[in-house]
Amino acid sequence: MQLGVKTDVQKRLNYISGHIEGIRKMVEADTYCVDILKQTYAVRRAIEKFEPLLLNGHLRSCVVDGMKEGREDEVLDELMELYQVAKR
Repeated sequence: MQLGVKTDVQKRLNYISGHIEGIRKMVEADTYCVDILKQTYAVRRAIEKFEPLLLNGHLRSCVVDGMKEGREDEVLDELMELYQVAKR
């Protein structure tokens, strides 16, 4: 993974992790359910921003490298599997 992409991915994961920890504390403190749900929606949006960032990095580095190394079938099979998982 490229350094700039890796840095962005790590920042996004830290953000998500912080939100999850905050939700855990809210549940422990018996915070009002609606307030907790608002935070879970924020986590979902953060993950939705994380996924294309990671996919872009994968396409620009791992896929390109795999193609250059002659692993076209393996790379394409992985992409098809990912596509199928995303459709579920």
